[in-house]
Amino acid sequence: MLGADSGQVEALVNELLLQGCRDIVFDLSGLTHIDSTGIGRFIASYNRTMQTEGASMRMAAATGVVRSAFRVTKLDSVFPFYDTVEQAQQ
Repeated sequence: MLGADSGQVEALVNELLLQGCRDIVFDLSGLTHIDSTGIGRFIASYNRTMQTEGASMRMAAATGVVRSAFRVTKLDSVFPFYDTVEQAQQ
């Protein structure tokens, strides 16, 4: 999730919310790197989600440098993180 490709996150969240989805879980298990633009996209998506009544956004299966990036920026205290997608869905 680097640069312009990260724009897909915001577009996806907006589309899901418009379709009536209220529980959004991001499976980050396949993500090996994230930059500040990618993190910014998640912040914008989280803010959009929190503006929608009854909606929530959770992160699942983040490891390595991706998890560290959220920890270093202290965003792990903002975003709910779960070890697995299954745990995040409960």
